[in-house]
Amino acid sequence: MSEIKETDHEVEGEEKASLLIVEDDRPFRERLKRAMQQRGFSVTAVETVKEGVFAVLSTPTDYAVVDMRLEDGSGLDVLEVLAQTHPNARAVVLTGYGNLATAVSAIKLGAIDYLAKPADADDVYAALMADPQAKADPPVNPMSADRVRWEHIQRVFELCDRNVSETARRLNMHRRTLQRILAKRAPR
Repeated sequence: MSEIKETDHEVEGEEKASLLIVEDDRPFRERLKRAMQQRGFSVTAVETVKEGVFAVLSTPTDYAVVDMRLEDGSGLDVLEVLAQTHPNARAVVLTGYGNLATAVSAIKLGAIDYLAKPADADDVYAALMADPQAKADPPVNPMSADRVRWEHIQRVFELCDRNVSETARRLNMHRRTLQRILAKRAPR
């Protein structure tokens, strides 16, 4: 279980900025909601894709924090509706199952950042408030070459709609070799 720090920060402006949290882990969602309310947001917190889409369609949203994998589907579906209805909204994606392919998909749908769980409220707040023109700091622990290779294979696999044969053909790799790689855990 991740720890969320609750510190006082104010959201810029006189009117409270609206924040939508779509997260199926109830304790984490409630802690994040309280922490963001203390930072000056007007928060709506829901747990499913269906509720997230309904919230996006029914109320204006300035910011969103969306979990990638929800019980009833993908948080990318919420991001897609958010991008169509509120193109100026700033969204951050949270995930415990990150890979490069889903990060690219989230960014293409308008997410401004992609954070791995456990993320605390300070990380989420910093991502939401970050200057869009600022360059990101270099990673403290960059990916290993094996991890970069694995991420590339995962991205091509996702782009090929999870078709092993097509992915193997595009990577110029034997199908069984690819299946063995896909069956293993991601390297560190």
